[in-house]
Amino acid sequence: MPASTSKPPRIAVLADSDTRWKWGALTASRIAPGPSMETGPRGDTQVAPAVSGFLLRGRATPTPRQLAEVGVPADSLREVTAVEFLRAMAQEEYDIVVLSLVGGGVQAMLHGLKRVWEGRPKRPVVVTGYVGVVYEKLADGLLLRHGADLVLANSRQDADRFREVYDGVGADSSSVTEVALPFLGGAAYTGEHEPYTVVFAAQPSVPESRKDRAYLLDRLIRHARKHPEREVLLKLRSKPGEHTTHIEELPYQKLAQKIDPPANFRLVYGHMGEVLDRTDLLVTVSSTAALESLHRRIPTVILTDLGVRETLGNHHFVGSGCLASWDQLDEGHRPAPDEEWVSRQGVAAGGGAYETAFDAARKRIAKLLASPQLPPLTPYYTPATAPGYLPGILARHHLGPDGSPLPGAPAADKAPGPVRQIVRQAARGAYRHGVQRVAPVIRRMGEL
Repeated sequence: MPASTSKPPRIAVLADSDTRWKWGALTASRIAPGPSMETGPRGDTQVAPAVSGFLLRGRATPTPRQLAEVGVPADSLREVTAVEFLRAMAQEEYDIVVLSLVGGGVQAMLHGLKRVWEGRPKRPVVVTGYVGVVYEKLADGLLLRHGADLVLANSRQDADRFREVYDGVGADSSSVTEVALPFLGGAAYTGEHEPYTVVFAAQPSVPESRKDRAYLLDRLIRHARKHPEREVLLKLRSKPGEHTTHIEELPYQKLAQKIDPPANFRLVYGHMGEVLDRTDLLVTVSSTAALESLHRRIPTVILTDLGVRETLGNHHFVGSGCLASWDQLDEGHRPAPDEEWVSRQGVAAGGGAYETAFDAARKRIAKLLASPQLPPLTPYYTPATAPGYLPGILARHHLGPDGSPLPGAPAADKAPGPVRQIVRQAARGAYRHGVQRVAPVIRRMGEL
């Protein structure tokens, strides 16, 4: 579909968690080329695309509460298996497909989509990327995403790293496209609130151990007691029993049940942007919320208490000027971010750079949509290049080596009826309970 037509593009977004739905849906709204539908922040015109949401069924499929908290609507939204999504892509017409999944999911969908679009004169443009900071499994995750028309990099630094990886293995790096995190925004910080508010942005799996999580909670509460004039908030991602992108085996809510906190300490949920509206100091280990905070010029601290380590992800912030400990914060330390570092991360309001961050992606997509024919998807991994790795990735999504559904794959032949849907819902609830409740207990017993 050429960008000059009067019809807004149709975009399908496939996501496997609440955070990835947020990234995928917001990315869809920012990368859509086409006619004037809305007025953008620069007074220019932007497209309001028709977005169809697909939630990949699994352990992290978001609940209605989580979707409401994310606050990113779609024209339609349904839960699907991988095979059901591929069937929908074979039957329904879309201009753009955004794969907002873990790397293995992206790879499986690339092979599946290649198969279902075989022989078509036209196919959708396929876009993928990362939800936030890329601090682990860089090569693995990137090569699993290779084959999409656009692999979005959230910053100049990421774009450089992505191209180095692709070039280093002899893969085509032309798909790498620099953008920015799509959920940055909000009012810039103008000064202290009343009361002064400190927010700790928790992460589901960083740190992992009970000891480290209990330590961070204890320091947060001690900070609240030391500064009774401040409001100290623990911002949580999910409620017990809900899943996020990462499994949270030791929710802070459970740890907090055994503590008698001061009156100025609270647990909070809700949209991160709304919490940042009242934040004077954002503290975290390595959450992407730090980038949201820095973008708004809110004082931001990356904790060093547990070390600066790759497993924590806070090594990504080396050079940021934001590294500090709770001891320093207790004594009133206020960080001063390094402007050059911040600029390379694609954040920091001012100068208009963020407002134009998605222009290159829109232009590339418009050009691809205007092409009379797009080549088949060509992932780096094939049965010939990775015979000991790729088949297992595809099989986890009930796909064979050629991307076709395996015999007995869920809903490979027809849409599920009402009874099947009810059974699936019950089975998924049992599966979630096993992953969230039973499996952690078994693992802890095995460590005794």
